Amino acid sequence: MKRIANVNELRVNDIPYVGGKGANLGELTSAGFPVPNAFVLTTVAYDHFMDKSKILKKIEKELASISKDSDQSLTDASARVRELFEQFEIPADLKKEILDSYVSLFPGGKKGFVAVRSSATAEDLPDASFAGQQETFLNVSTPDDLLDKVRKCWSSLFTARAISYRDKQGFAHSDVKLAVVVQRMVNSEVSGIMFTMDPNSGKDDIIVEAGFGLGEAIVGGEVTPDMYVINKGHMEIVKKRIATQKWKYIKGNDGKTQKADVPKEYQKSQKIDDKHIIEIASIGRQIEIHYERPMDIEWCVEDNKVYIVQARPITAMGNSSSNETANENTGADILTTGLGASPGLATGPVKFFDDGMSLDIVKEGDILVTTMTMPDMVPAMSRAVAIVTDEGGMTCHAAIISRELGTPCVVGTGDATSVLRDGMVVTVDGTAGVIYSGDVTKGNASPAATQVVMAPSAPITGTKVMVNLSMPNKAEEVAKLPVDGVGLMRIEFLFTNYIGEHPQYVIANGRANELVNKLAEGIGKVARAFYPRPVVLRTSDFKSNEYRDMKGGIDYEPMESNPMIGWRGCSRYVSDNYREAYMCELRAIKKVRDEMGMKNLWVMLPFVRTIEEVEEITDMMRSVGLKRSKDFKLYFMAEVPVNIFMADEFSKHCDAFSIGSNDLTQLVMGADRDSDILGRMGYFDERNEGVKRAISHLIRVAHENGVPVSICGQGPSVYPEFTEFLVREGIDSVSLNPDTVVKTKTMIASVEQKLMLEGINKLRSKL
Repeated sequence: MKRIANVNELRVNDIPYVGGKGANLGELTSAGFPVPNAFVLTTVAYDHFMDKSKILKKIEKELASISKDSDQSLTDASARVRELFEQFEIPADLKKEILDSYVSLFPGGKKGFVAVRSSATAEDLPDASFAGQQETFLNVSTPDDLLDKVRKCWSSLFTARAISYRDKQGFAHSDVKLAVVVQRMVNSEVSGIMFTMDPNSGKDDIIVEAGFGLGEAIVGGEVTPDMYVINKGHMEIVKKRIATQKWKYIKGNDGKTQKADVPKEYQKSQKIDDKHIIEIASIGRQIEIHYERPMDIEWCVEDNKVYIVQARPITAMGNSSSNETANENTGADILTTGLGASPGLATGPVKFFDDGMSLDIVKEGDILVTTMTMPDMVPAMSRAVAIVTDEGGMTCHAAIISRELGTPCVVGTGDATSVLRDGMVVTVDGTAGVIYSGDVTKGNASPAATQVVMAPSAPITGTKVMVNLSMPNKAEEVAKLPVDGVGLMRIEFLFTNYIGEHPQYVIANGRANELVNKLAEGIGKVARAFYPRPVVLRTSDFKSNEYRDMKGGIDYEPMESNPMIGWRGCSRYVSDNYREAYMCELRAIKKVRDEMGMKNLWVMLPFVRTIEEVEEITDMMRSVGLKRSKDFKLYFMAEVPVNIFMADEFSKHCDAFSIGSNDLTQLVMGADRDSDILGRMGYFDERNEGVKRAISHLIRVAHENGVPVSICGQGPSVYPEFTEFLVREGIDSVSLNPDTVVKTKTMIASVEQKLMLEGINKLRSKL
């Protein structure tokens, strides 16, 4: 029944006495792991304060007054409860014990800096982390400040976020007490968090995140950390994601925690060397073995020595083999990407939240978008169907809480608060880390989110029906559909999921062959699954902002005010700044066709603007042995008005056109495809008469020049009447989302039959 215990005395089963944080630090210390010296004010000390101050009944009254329908009511009650703690001093006998223990932490009795951390008795449990619910104070250095921070830790048991979280997790307020850990402060040069199992995918890899300075910036999601993936079996680094860090938390000259700029030459550098990464991961593996379960661990480095300052069980993990994903959806636009931190798929309206706003603005069903989540935001997070942040890593507050809530979450996008608009409907793919425009879970849902149903009785049509596909691992399943091939395979998916790095960054690191081989591997899977049916591969069409978000991309990409009509498609390929990367794409295509024998692989060029660039790209293709022939076709995307106006000229340089209805509609109508306002007003609609006339003109002129026309935009998958228009105009093929193939093919057969009957009737009338 001690009021203060040395951390050396504690074990993991002491949680009711010293809370989750204190118990786990004691367990780690006893097992010989490098933990800074610490002592713990136990729950007996908390009870002693509560007994002397006699505020318990007042607290219960305030909690009973909270309206469950108002976050403001919760916030106000929390403030009144915390004020009660400020009105009473810590009892004198307990004060003495605290200060005596504080002095004993430092050799020779010298005073130093400590971290004062809350440790709740319902914290760091196997099924609930209570991440960020109570308060932590760093760089505490005076007796008066220490006593003040202890009292503030006690009162943080009743922050609005903690009250809300306990309600959500089903913990009675009276069942939770608070201990306080006082730990020698480690003045971290580098710090971070690791998971001994990937919490998003469930893979048995160690995830280490690292940033400069004190660890609070990473834990709070205020900065996006580096991420290193370590194969647990071989203890080798298998993947790195290097983030840009412009500032860090440090101990200032006055001893207080403050922000400091990271020198420019270090902002884009790897935060910690490979040797220390492996050392940290090895400690994590040993901690996992000791606890016999996957663990979430906070670490830091001071004077080249690694310390462990917290460990707790991982409270929620995803499963990459079972989580829904929207990656297969090829009809929707990617608005931004980040790190998939909590798996799942959700659609709803965007709701921005910023400091100073009332949490009440976030309603049930909203997509919560913010720079970073704070512990105070848990009530709003629990109402949101998905969460998206600019900053943060796999182990930040947003990620941990989202996984516990079972809410899809994407963190570290870098630009969500600027790219997304309040009220716009988006789909968040927390598995892949992608935010799509609109609802991709309905009419144009992906086969990953919708069961693909084979229909052997699908009718035969004169109009070829092809399929849109991006995920190689779905190719065999989708290939069972009654389609004539793949009308659009986007190579971008391979960059984001097979490679994960900017192509020029990969090349600059001497790994061009690796880039070619990985691209060939993914392309080959699709070509093999559909052989001998053709697979039309569209070469890369990321916009500069999308490339910029890839690992290493910031060094190679400009800041464009309107990347949608900027440096993309063919203009990128012919640029000296990207030519080498595009040549890697061409070599991968050549490898699939020649070394793998997949002669069914054809190529499509996106965003074609001029004949001159087409001629230059054709020369580049010839240089690697790719030349138009009977078994190698070159398609042009028709999505820029110049393609329509000059269809006769472009027809001389390609074997087919494929209409990109989204971009074509945007540029014909002068309507930003991402504008929620214009969308609601009906300006962005493929069925607009002006867009239809452009398509009609293209089909007529292309056919006059002996060139077939396809369409791979989302229009035919969504609008039956648009599909009928295309068939009537003589479209040669349509490429559809997999889940709409059977339905649309049946409808096409019906239209073709109707046209045949109309033709017969016209002939009869003439006779």
